[in-house]
Amino acid sequence: MPQITCPACDKQLASITGYSQHLAKTTNPDCHALYLSSRQFAPDPPNEGDIDAPDPDHAMFEGDFFGTYAEDELAWPGSDDEEHLDEDDLGYDIGPGDHDEWEPPAAVPVPPSPATPAHSGHHDIDAGQPVDVVKQPSNATYHAQLDDSSADNIYALFASKLDWDMARWAKLRGSSSTAFSELVSIKGLSKKLGLSFKNTRELNKIIDNELLGRPKFKRKLIVVANEAFDVYFRDIIECIKALFSDPNFADFLVFTPERHYADKDETIRLYHEMHTGKWWWNSQKHLDRERPGATIIPVIISSDKTQVTMFRNKSAYPVYMTIGNIPKDIRRKPSRHAHVLLAYLPTTRLDHVTNKAARRWMLANLYHACVGRVLAPLAAAGINGINMRRGDGTVHRGHPLFACFAGDYPEQVLATGIKTTQCPKCDIPPDELGLATGIANWQPQDLGVVLDALCALNEGGLAFVRACANTGIKPIVHPFWEGFPFVNIFESVTPDVLHQLYQGLIKHLLAWLSDACGSAEIDARCQRLPPNHHIRIFTKGITTLSRVSGTEHNQICHFLLGIIIDTSLPHNMSSARLLHAIRGLLDFLYLAQYPSHTSETLVLLNEALDLFHDNKDIFIDLGIWNSFNLPKLHFTINAYRSTNHKNEFAQMTTWLERREKVFRHEKYIQWRLIGNTACPHQPRPPEMIFRRTQTMTKHPTVKAVTTDRVVNEYGATHFNESLARCVAKVTLPANTTVTARQLEDRAADIHIPFRTLPVFHKVKWLSADVRGHDDSLVTVDSVHARPGRSGTFASDSVAPRFDTVFVNDGYRIAQVRVIFSIPPKAVPKLFPSTFQPPQHLAYVEWFSPFRVPNRDHGLHKVSRIIKNGEHMASIIPISNIHCSAHLIPHFGPCSSFYVNTYIDRYSFVTLR
Repeated sequence: MPQITCPACDKQLASITGYSQHLAKTTNPDCHALYLSSRQFAPDPPNEGDIDAPDPDHAMFEGDFFGTYAEDELAWPGSDDEEHLDEDDLGYDIGPGDHDEWEPPAAVPVPPSPATPAHSGHHDIDAGQPVDVVKQPSNATYHAQLDDSSADNIYALFASKLDWDMARWAKLRGSSSTAFSELVSIKGLSKKLGLSFKNTRELNKIIDNELLGRPKFKRKLIVVANEAFDVYFRDIIECIKALFSDPNFADFLVFTPERHYADKDETIRLYHEMHTGKWWWNSQKHLDRERPGATIIPVIISSDKTQVTMFRNKSAYPVYMTIGNIPKDIRRKPSRHAHVLLAYLPTTRLDHVTNKAARRWMLANLYHACVGRVLAPLAAAGINGINMRRGDGTVHRGHPLFACFAGDYPEQVLATGIKTTQCPKCDIPPDELGLATGIANWQPQDLGVVLDALCALNEGGLAFVRACANTGIKPIVHPFWEGFPFVNIFESVTPDVLHQLYQGLIKHLLAWLSDACGSAEIDARCQRLPPNHHIRIFTKGITTLSRVSGTEHNQICHFLLGIIIDTSLPHNMSSARLLHAIRGLLDFLYLAQYPSHTSETLVLLNEALDLFHDNKDIFIDLGIWNSFNLPKLHFTINAYRSTNHKNEFAQMTTWLERREKVFRHEKYIQWRLIGNTACPHQPRPPEMIFRRTQTMTKHPTVKAVTTDRVVNEYGATHFNESLARCVAKVTLPANTTVTARQLEDRAADIHIPFRTLPVFHKVKWLSADVRGHDDSLVTVDSVHARPGRSGTFASDSVAPRFDTVFVNDGYRIAQVRVIFSIPPKAVPKLFPSTFQPPQHLAYVEWFSPFRVPNRDHGLHKVSRIIKNGEHMASIIPISNIHCSAHLIPHFGPCSSFYVNTYIDRYSFVTLR
């Protein structure tokens, strides 16, 4: 066979397939330009144009591009079954696919501090370095671009702070446009407040014409089978620039890959942010061969088809984008606006296409054509690079590379082009998906084989379909990822905790447990759980819930294992295997959400999964399941509700653009008010040590509670005796040791000089911004100690609540009965002048120390300490209380409790 010569680089190729693969995978800019021209991807015109203007050059996709073949030519083996498969029953096992082909010599390690790991192995010293150090901060550029950038008026383009606050409220917090217009149209109101607008239309005109924001949306038409569809999208390069130049992210961006280690000897790798993984390191190595000094910008794409109405079956198909240079703790918070709504894809079902197989493939090709059109600029920009200005003004030569695709299982199937019921990452047969990782014989999906099949398009439509069928992929003409540099789509898809674990496996698990243990028993136990900051009490149970959200499944996981301990199974079967299976699944779920991983925690992850696989047959033995071959941002809804439900996508994009402009102007105003006061940020990995700050209210909940009420209503039975014992202990001379009997004798001589005392009903713990990401403080834990209150109506009544806590005394469990302060006038009567007692104290009743956890469910068993028929109690400083604890009662005639390991990540890490 004659050789084929690449006209761009004169390389000799043996076949047309080799030539096609060479163009698709090349890093040579000239070859890549040839490849782009062959796919007829035209660059976006510089003028964005009117979003509502029709596109005269709309794309026409027909014929072989979507496949117009006969039924027998399109049939897949088993395709009849695929048509009736329930999307909720789909999931997949995660394959490895983690290739680290090159390990350069490590740099000299930095000794780790107790809270941070050792850092080692920065990439080439030129990687990620600025190409222009002349700084012009983004806010200064924004200021210069405003038409009315008066030095005196900080709130320009608005007349005053009140004018700006009113506009901000209207667009971010306010009611409907009509209601706001009616409000400001009240006679004399606008003039009296000094507003620069008299109705919503005038406010929108200011925002649309004078404020600056993120890139505007464009509209393109795509015609499929004589039906036209609108695609709304933004220029992805401009969106990347908007995130990269955001002043709020300037101090936190990372530019170079690094290796982190959890130990001084550098034997345990630490993975947390994207730049500590192997993909960035290897991509930097390959890119530096052609473009030294490149700054990689990992592009993360996610999509999720969303229903925006409850009854009219309206849906939207948003595509979101963010970049991996922004730390994940910032990316995951909607309030930080680190994600950009990139596009709305068509939501058509193509019901007018009667051939079901053709309809499925046309939908897949429509998806890839639209996403390919949106992401097309990444192909050339990833290789050649684009100068991008950071928020502080420094310029980097950024190379945006497609890095990750996040979506649920149907989205992963659609993006990778595999057949439903298959794994998007490996070639495991569908009937072996339920096997443990060590048993199943599988290999990662071979991208080269897939590209070979895609190249068969040049041989004709029928040959293309057959080649794709033999490879196990759908006949997709030019998948959107085909021409991207350094991309293996099968490694780029990421696991989805929400849909594949919470909404997938946990959903099935609840159904299995209902059948195994009985719905009535499970619901009754849910209703009798003690309250806790992290526990939601489902007053009607959990087995009858419908349309359960991921948040609700997460809340159920907090107590699921504890409520099935000692339940009776059919046929008197032992519950040991059931508890092992659920424990393994929950451990896997919690371990998978660690903020950082080491080679050791990855081993624990595999061990948890193995524990589930080793015991999952209990569900088959109970007759409630027959196999385990389960492959497994509602921002859009708010946008839809803001429209009049006619031509909604144009209104939704305009609504979003206006909000983004208001958010951007708010950042500018904050900069004008306080200037650049940020301290240099020192990146540090997330810690498994959970730092939090204990706080108390400035004033007591009840200023004066009598000691009789403390005893009778709060249940602090031995309050006076415990306080006297506490005073006797802290007033002992230094280095004095006394026996318990001697301490009791000293306490008997102490008189309590008050009959009322201030009482607090709650202590809180606030989050600590340990990584310096300017995170706002939120309440992460709380403990309540209050008596009940009856009201006129049942809804007005409040049940008593006395929470249990972890005490820093070898991690003992205690129940808090009352939180109080000693009256200031009584302090000098109880303590010497040289001693200042703690401001806040707590009366607690003790539980037994921890013993070895149960081998089946892994929970610690505790019980109240009772002597002579009375609870053992003490008074301790509240600073000794570490956090709340949740005890699940042993349901039945027993007074013991199980310490709940799964209420939050801290308890899981501490007690596991």
